[in-house]
Amino acid sequence: MAGLKYLSGFGNEFSSEDPRCPGALPKGQVLNPTLLSLQNSPQVCPYGLYAEQLSGSAFTCPRPTNKRSWFYRILPSVRHKPYTTVDNGNLTETWDEMHPDPNQLRWLPFTILKSSEKKVDFVTGLHTICGAGDTKTRNGISIHMFTCNTSMIDRCFNNSDGDFLIVPQQGKILVTTEFGKMMVEPKEICVIQQGMRFSVDVFGDTRGYVLEVYGAHFELPDLGPIGANGLANPRDFLTPVAWYEDREVANGYTVINKYQGKLFSSQQDFSPFNVVAWHGNYTPYKYHLSNFMVMNCVAFDHADPSIFTVLTAKSTRPGVAIADFVIFPPRWGVADHTFRPPYYHRNCMSEFMGLIEGHYEAKEEGFQPGGGSLHSMMTPHGPDGACFEKNSTAPLKPERVAEGTMAFMFESSFSMAVTKWGLETCQKLDKSYYKCWEPLRKHFDPNWRPSKQ
Repeated sequence: MAGLKYLSGFGNEFSSEDPRCPGALPKGQVLNPTLLSLQNSPQVCPYGLYAEQLSGSAFTCPRPTNKRSWFYRILPSVRHKPYTTVDNGNLTETWDEMHPDPNQLRWLPFTILKSSEKKVDFVTGLHTICGAGDTKTRNGISIHMFTCNTSMIDRCFNNSDGDFLIVPQQGKILVTTEFGKMMVEPKEICVIQQGMRFSVDVFGDTRGYVLEVYGAHFELPDLGPIGANGLANPRDFLTPVAWYEDREVANGYTVINKYQGKLFSSQQDFSPFNVVAWHGNYTPYKYHLSNFMVMNCVAFDHADPSIFTVLTAKSTRPGVAIADFVIFPPRWGVADHTFRPPYYHRNCMSEFMGLIEGHYEAKEEGFQPGGGSLHSMMTPHGPDGACFEKNSTAPLKPERVAEGTMAFMFESSFSMAVTKWGLETCQKLDKSYYKCWEPLRKHFDPNWRPSKQ
């Protein structure tokens, strides 16, 4: 959608007015009659609007973590009919429906139904693959796929349980929120934080990944010795500007609410995207992955993938994340005397990987765009046989790595359970995955001795 505008920065105090209504943000003569100051909740708002606050943190959180925004809207969100339960489809947080499976798991690209078969929008196209934790105690994670072919018409979604980090893989999406509109294309991500209402328009067959976290918001990782600049820079994050529609919906507008893992719907007779102006630091945002400032090893050895962290949702344990969003972007590989692909690994964290485009360097065959893999806690994983043989003998000259590729990882400290949909119903589980390591052969030579210098 041409002409969309954004505000630049991460976690900033923003303010925005739809240009059709200049002066919609309240100003009042609060202390000094001769001075106009900004005001959150005046007795009468400009243009006859309602003031409404959206809180993303407890009122008493320290200032660095205190998140809230003020809306100035045509009608408040409280004017709706009672919520009633609706079918969850394949969206779930029932983590004990299947026996645990510690095997390496890989999925082929997930199917997108054609609109001629069945019309599926973003909400009905959500499918939970795996997760852990509990929305009631506000501590956990879910990983979903979305596959859809139809825009949300007179419907919006509201997640009362947590934040959605959305990774489009095929097809761009137009996300309309109470704050404004964002166009999000493959190799971009967007974050819709807890409680924000949004709808998704699509332009054909569409697929992508969703990382949901409960109990924490995404932050930029600390940079430590890297310094003030690097990785995902704050100025590259974009927040939409105010846009409203004053639209009555005679046949009813449906608000879908995800609450304690279940879906509910309520009806109202007007569009919820009726916010004329807003200000605050609790907003949706998007980011283009090509803006990531890559760090890499320039001498020897393979650095840990944490150097590719874009966003993190911290747990209460220092240095341990509920979830990290990590990417493997195009970059230079220059390390000397080094096996350059990812090392063989057993991890105290769970690693779910997806592929937006291209070929992942450690497994050039089998791991496909629109599919995924899960290497659970302490499950061995690493390069396949072909990758090991190739890179054990390759000349170590400077080379571009992952050119034309964008892979990513959702890494979590939770031991995640896989759903019945993920193991059975989707029928995309690659049961031959383990065979990619079978060509690995023994190279041990007990007669080897160090060469004399």
